[in-house]
Amino acid sequence: LKKYWLPAGITAAQAEELAWKRLASDAIHEIVLGGLTLTSLTGGGRWHLVRKTVPLDGLDDAALEAISREQCLALTADELRAVRDHFAAVGRPPFEIELETIAQTWSEHCCHKTLGSPIDHQGPDGHARFDNLLKETVFAATQTVRERLGPDDWCVSVFRDNSGVVRFDGDHDICVKVETHNHPSAIEPYGGAATGLGGVIRDVLGTGHGAKPLANLDVFCVAPLDTPTEEIPPGVIPPPRLLDGVVAGVRDYGNRMGIPTIAGAVAFHPGYLGNPLVFCGTVGIMPRDSADGRVEPGDLVVVAGGRTGRDGIHGATFSSIELSSDSETESGGSVQIGHAIHEKTVTDFVLAAAAERLFHAITDCGAGGLSSAVGEMGAELGAEVDLDTVPLKYAGLSATEVWISEAQERMVLAVAPADWPRLAELARQEGTEATAIGQFTGNGRLVLRWEGETVGDLDCHFLHEGRPRRRLTSRYTPPAETELTWSLDEADLGSVLLELLGEADVASKEWIIRQYDHEVQGQSVLKPLLGPAAGPADATVIRGALGRPRGIVLGVGLRHHLGPLDPYQMAVGGIIEAVANCIAAGADPARIALLDNFCWGDCRRPESLGTLVEACLGCQDAAIALAAPFVSGKDSLNNVFTWTAADGQQQERSIPPTLLATALGQIADVGHCISPDLKQPGSRLALIGLSAPDLAG
Repeated sequence: LKKYWLPAGITAAQAEELAWKRLASDAIHEIVLGGLTLTSLTGGGRWHLVRKTVPLDGLDDAALEAISREQCLALTADELRAVRDHFAAVGRPPFEIELETIAQTWSEHCCHKTLGSPIDHQGPDGHARFDNLLKETVFAATQTVRERLGPDDWCVSVFRDNSGVVRFDGDHDICVKVETHNHPSAIEPYGGAATGLGGVIRDVLGTGHGAKPLANLDVFCVAPLDTPTEEIPPGVIPPPRLLDGVVAGVRDYGNRMGIPTIAGAVAFHPGYLGNPLVFCGTVGIMPRDSADGRVEPGDLVVVAGGRTGRDGIHGATFSSIELSSDSETESGGSVQIGHAIHEKTVTDFVLAAAAERLFHAITDCGAGGLSSAVGEMGAELGAEVDLDTVPLKYAGLSATEVWISEAQERMVLAVAPADWPRLAELARQEGTEATAIGQFTGNGRLVLRWEGETVGDLDCHFLHEGRPRRRLTSRYTPPAETELTWSLDEADLGSVLLELLGEADVASKEWIIRQYDHEVQGQSVLKPLLGPAAGPADATVIRGALGRPRGIVLGVGLRHHLGPLDPYQMAVGGIIEAVANCIAAGADPARIALLDNFCWGDCRRPESLGTLVEACLGCQDAAIALAAPFVSGKDSLNNVFTWTAADGQQQERSIPPTLLATALGQIADVGHCISPDLKQPGSRLALIGLSAPDLAG
């Protein structure tokens, strides 16, 4: 219990705003405003079973869409009609917990329904039709490269687990994943970035039978730091404070976890005002041939790590809709509360359990919480879960809140009953909690109980295959070309150079990099800053294991300024940049894997979707040309910010089309790495390749 005395003269409205925005969070606190009349404070009681139904019969599209908005479901009228028809056949309306489960599973964040939709595209080369854009471009490129590699294919697991896995050496495979945490970071920069990094670390930990996190990367896209105050819409955190917050979030989580943050970038564009992009990535290493985890019928559903709270409710659906000036108020509880030390203990536990082969499969509790983790692991078999057995941070959570909370630092494991006693003992030894909350069944149903009473019963086939697919239309017309003309006096070259070096995209990021520990674990070889003057590295290199020569090379490519002008060339240029950075550090050009992270605006608009199609085509062509397969990726759509201007007019801003390309390379001997700093006077400088009179570089 905390009491605050506020200065005399403060209004009730100011007191309430101070309480909710600065002193407490409605996700986890109870606030009492007014005089000191409180004689007792209850700590919250156990939730009593209430099976709330959501009647859908007889509702028109407008009413269905209203339900979606009010409950933050992010479902379309078509999707809710499919839900209505399914439950009409079942013979009852859906329970609230069932509708929430469907919403998490069908969210853009979880199932990528735009990139996987049929699209009729009108582009510069005429009409094209895609049945599944992602499969026919990015996935197809990987398939082409792997077929050409034949028996020398070094990909192990692509686009089907929490991260992409490739061969490394005779004893190990390595894996990599890059995620986005844009919406949470827009309304709570520190927590959004911290839990973004924590989430992607768990993605690597939850790959196959578990991988050890080796290194992190971070990329931030924000508005210019000198944006005038009068141009900042209501509800938007000023860019300097936002950048400070996301840097601190990544710093504190990565440093406390003991994982080096060794690569990244910062980009600036006015379009990121109100909708910043926060990319977090992790590289991991695992024993060879441990990438395939498979749930067996009869396995126990075990949740390990942090306890469940109200933080993170609607994380998946909130990330699937546009932001507005009211998002901080309406969706603040969707931002999770991270605790790096808890994640460190659960990481140690998982790696120790993996070494003893105490579980058959593992995944993390990310967006959608247990609903996504258990639902995805049991997609083929089905599962039964006793929600009242889930460990809680505090009493009073409903069954639905327990089920969909995205509270952090939690992993879900499939454990054979015979291995459960040893696993439970190992959890106690490592200082983390592990609780058996249910069982994978084999009957194809997802059954949820509270104190023995069924509160949800879903058909797994409908949950994962019943979403109606939308046929979309896209078009792209290239902007008119403008002839580039300029005059430059040689006497001005010095001042022009200084001006360029002062540009935010070019200027030193040392003030950020120095906050990150890039030495922990003792395996970093090429650091983010190199040479006598601490210049920026093209790519960074770490050893896969202490005492071994083979290294991992990490590079990124981002051409965000090209997005509005030519999304195809933005994708091609970003991929080439990421690959070239790795090669410049000494990576083998024949052993580079790619990741794609698409961040786009409102793809319901044909023009916006058209730029996404063109970028996917660029990804396909670049990957095939470079013989670099995509092994993982992520998309974050609906990066739109809306607000009401002073004149009462509704305003909207979309981010520029943005693709982050990440390259994971390998070098046989880290002793042969190449750093970009000049080594001695008199060295010759050579420019390789064609130079054209343009500013695309």
